[in-house]
Amino acid sequence: MTGGEARVVVLAGGLSHERDVSLRSGRRVAEALRGNGLDVTVADVDAALLPSLAADPPAVVVPLLHGASGEDGALRDVLGMLGLPYVGSVPQACRVAFDKPAAKTVVATGGLSTPASVTLPQTTFRELGAAAVMTALVDTLGLPLMVKPARGGSSLGAAVVRTATDLPAAMVGCFSYGDTALVERFVEGTEVAVSVIDTADGPVALPGVEVVADGGFYDYSARYTAGATEFFAPARLSAPVAASCAAAALAAHQALELRDLSRTDLIVDVDGRPWFLEVNVAPGMTETSLFPQAVAAAGQDLGALWRGLVDRAVTRRS
Repeated sequence: MTGGEARVVVLAGGLSHERDVSLRSGRRVAEALRGNGLDVTVADVDAALLPSLAADPPAVVVPLLHGASGEDGALRDVLGMLGLPYVGSVPQACRVAFDKPAAKTVVATGGLSTPASVTLPQTTFRELGAAAVMTALVDTLGLPLMVKPARGGSSLGAAVVRTATDLPAAMVGCFSYGDTALVERFVEGTEVAVSVIDTADGPVALPGVEVVADGGFYDYSARYTAGATEFFAPARLSAPVAASCAAAALAAHQALELRDLSRTDLIVDVDGRPWFLEVNVAPGMTETSLFPQAVAAAGQDLGALWRGLVDRAVTRRS
């Protein structure tokens, strides 16, 4: 695809809690693609989108929506119905990856380590009695715990629970962002994100990015406030541990049948063992996001990488 022959539409915004992050991601990728000679339009997801795409179909669509609107597969289903090629995973793979308990089940079946957990819909939590359920959670999983929405991103509604008295507030906060909570045994260790890109020779893991949040937890503020988190790219890991993290991210990418790009979040415990936490099919592309840092650590140019993903999407036409 050449710059004068085709147009790329980057989808950014939407109505999720992560709208602002999506807009920032969209602007950055659009600028990177323009810098690589492409004609790029940034569009929001609203009632005007489908008529616009139908009236002037682009060569390819780049969905950079975060949260359910961009990661649960529905939008990609619609793009498929319109016959528009797009960058990223197919709808069914998105649905499984976006549902954290489902993704954990898939990768665990494939041999990856993932923390013990319980999935609790809000209705079950209330019907069985919140106090009794929380007591059972602590008795079964121990402390500390990680509480987070079963679907969603950017750590919205997530909290680390170190004492039983902190659990009620964490559950309330979680349910304010989703109707199902994932409660995991919290693994102490080093937080590492490993991004994967598909190439002509198969999926490749980029250098891991180590995350050290000033407050000890990589929450929404720590993710998107400049200076609130310290990053190390590549991560400060021994070569064998770094290789184990790369292998875990590649295994997750393949087990979940993801396409083009993904980012797997891991915790490396004191023994150097990586634990799978979750995977993201639409990783952030902002100035503080982990995927672009991994690209830079690999000595690659973000615009050139995205140009390659766009060209590959056009070639396969789906």
